[in-house]
Amino acid sequence: MLRGLMLLLLSMNSSLSMAAPVAPERALQQMTSAESGSLRSIAGWLRQSGRDGYVGADVADAMGIPRLETEDLLEARQRGFRNDEELRIAQISADDKRDFLLFMVQRPDDQVYFYFSTVRDGLKKAFVSIPSRSLVLPLDRMEAEARFRQEVRYWGERIEMK
Repeated sequence: MLRGLMLLLLSMNSSLSMAAPVAPERALQQMTSAESGSLRSIAGWLRQSGRDGYVGADVADAMGIPRLETEDLLEARQRGFRNDEELRIAQISADDKRDFLLFMVQRPDDQVYFYFSTVRDGLKKAFVSIPSRSLVLPLDRMEAEARFRQEVRYWGERIEMK
């Protein structure tokens, strides 16, 4: 998993599912799909002005993104922005075979947050990776929802600035 996370970060410079029963997961999708207008805008922007990138197979597997066994990398369109403290990356599938919109936030405190969503359903999974401790932990539903909404707002504001 950490190899895939590093591949994702490296691609910008040239992932465990939420442990919850089906009903709460569906509720999370319904709550976050209220942002679908913004997600559609972000998706369209990435398709139009994103740069070529990829998602590693191990990250795709952890998130439940379907792939062929022979696919080590999934093509994506992506954008990223760095400020003094954080690197943010947004990715969308570069082909019509898959439906994913992935947000990643790398913070200076050795934490990398991942939010896996689809335009139609909203947030599906969220987790935090702590590379120095070789840990990948799911975010609880409330924290995942709040952080996901913050990312959607961030990317929506980036689009408005362009």
